[in-house]
Amino acid sequence: MNFFFHLCNFLQRRTLNWFCDFDKSGVENVPPFGPLIVVSNHMSDIDPSILAVTIKRRLWFLCKYEAFRTFAKRRFLYAYGAFPINREKADFAALKWGVKKLKSNEVLVLFPEGHINYGQMIKAKQGVVRIIQMTDATILPVAITGTERFEHNVMRIFKPTGKITCTVGSPFSLPKIEGKITPEVMDSLNEIIMERIANLLPEKYRGVYNISDK
Repeated sequence: MNFFFHLCNFLQRRTLNWFCDFDKSGVENVPPFGPLIVVSNHMSDIDPSILAVTIKRRLWFLCKYEAFRTFAKRRFLYAYGAFPINREKADFAALKWGVKKLKSNEVLVLFPEGHINYGQMIKAKQGVVRIIQMTDATILPVAITGTERFEHNVMRIFKPTGKITCTVGSPFSLPKIEGKITPEVMDSLNEIIMERIANLLPEKYRGVYNISDK
């Protein structure tokens, strides 16, 4: 499984170097060890691979269960390090899998929005906060730009118009909440996470988390 993950990343790095203007920054902010939750905006199906070639640690992903419906995709996703999650309800199997990875000092990638946003950030779902509150993992915000072109026209990511950036922010932690977490508190914690991501993005990508509009 690790071999397949690294092989895919090798091929993706070559593809980006040959055909795209790819820029990554802030990689020095990645903790070299310990449990880590990577949170990122989500504009394209290629975002996981962009994170994988930027963050020099083995990554694990929670991925929408719809992507696992065909045999070929299922085999690929499991081999790459993904686990299916139902985004429309509390998926305890996915939560258990994610927490287990974190307790093994692994890196778990989560896209709080739960859906591809096609260019502007949308309101986050509450599942990310649930996992964070179940662990002591550090949170690492990451912002991706340029991959939205892939969803509209794959050729647009290539030079001379194709530029993709991946910006890694400073790690942080959320306050630990004792007892039952109300929906209001959940939304407040989500705001903290999403604003950390939004601060790394150009204003046009921030969508509902455009701080200048508040």
